[in-house]
Amino acid sequence: MDAGMTQVALAALMGLGLAASCGLRVFLPMLVAGLAVRAGELSVVPEMAWIASTPALITLGVASVAEIGAAHVPWVDHVLDLIALPAAMVAGTLLGGAMVIDVSPWLHWTLAAIAGGGSAGVVHAGAAAIRATSTAMTGGLANPLVAFLETLGSLIAAVLAVLAPVLALAVLAGATLAALRWRQRRAPVLAPT
Repeated sequence: MDAGMTQVALAALMGLGLAASCGLRVFLPMLVAGLAVRAGELSVVPEMAWIASTPALITLGVASVAEIGAAHVPWVDHVLDLIALPAAMVAGTLLGGAMVIDVSPWLHWTLAAIAGGGSAGVVHAGAAAIRATSTAMTGGLANPLVAFLETLGSLIAAVLAVLAPVLALAVLAGATLAALRWRQRRAPVLAPT
């Protein structure tokens, strides 16, 4: 593979890793991406240059704090899950397509919606399933711990997506599979008798 193709593949992996981390927290990966663009560690398509602007970074910072706070409140976290699914898919689409260059706009955003929005949706579904299991098993008492782990996972995955995109996707895929397997093992416990 030549150097140009390697750069395109790494950019796509960065976008996919950032997009998938939106499934855990919507705004935190966007904040990480904006800070990385501002620091010169990440390049985005011209349409996404706004993400590094001061107003965008302030807005994403405030939104991240609000989202993280709301996710730590039992039962409010479930309402947030309903709102966050479409928001995560939109954020995943934006970040998934932020680094893809030299492609027609139609193909660019179609691929971003499928890969970026889809990966954010899958990760979000896994996280929501774990939260539902946590609520059923503990009455919501363990949900703040689950929310903390989701926030930590989103931050780590977003930073890794910028610094080590292949590792970020491996970590996200492994964590999602582990979460879904954990949920499947617990499902019989939750089934009515």
